Formats: sequence, C-alpha cells, structure tokens
Amino acid sequence: MKNKNNKKKIHVKVGDEVKMVAGQEKGKIGLIKKIYYSKSKVIVEGINFGFKHSKSTRPGQSGEIKRMEFPIHSSNVAKCKE
Repeated sequence: MKNKNNKKKIHVKVGDEVKMVAGQEKGKIGLIKKIYYSKSKVIVEGINFGFKHSKSTRPGQSGEIKRMEFPIHSSNVAKCKE
C-alpha cells in the first residue's frame, strides 16, 4: 500500500537562513521561501533565477517572459550558524 503522506524529512525550515554549498551559486546566502517535500527541493530567496516563457492566452494579447526563482535540491544548502 502506498503512503499518501509523502512528506520526507528535510533539515531546513521555511524562514531559515541557508548557504549554498554546491552549484553555480556556491557561497551565496539566502532565506528559504518554500519547500517541496515530495521532491526534496527548496526555493531560496535571491538564488537560482531562471526565465519562464508564457504564450498569449487571448488574441491581441502579447506573451511574456517572467524571471523567477527555481527550486534547488535540499542537499545543496546548509544552515547558516547564528
């Protein structure tokens, strides 16, 4: 039987100050905004920006390109000492 509550344990919480320990943004510090427990990923404020392209939904409306933060695996962040 599958477990309906797929909430995996993650070593950080929303609002924690974390430091990037791996990846392109290594060494940067930010706050946890959101946690995706099922995928073990977190969104860190000000880190890992990307672009999201969206088509127009109605005729005459133009599409847009949004700059937003993308999730990072929780193993790539470490809590900052306070």
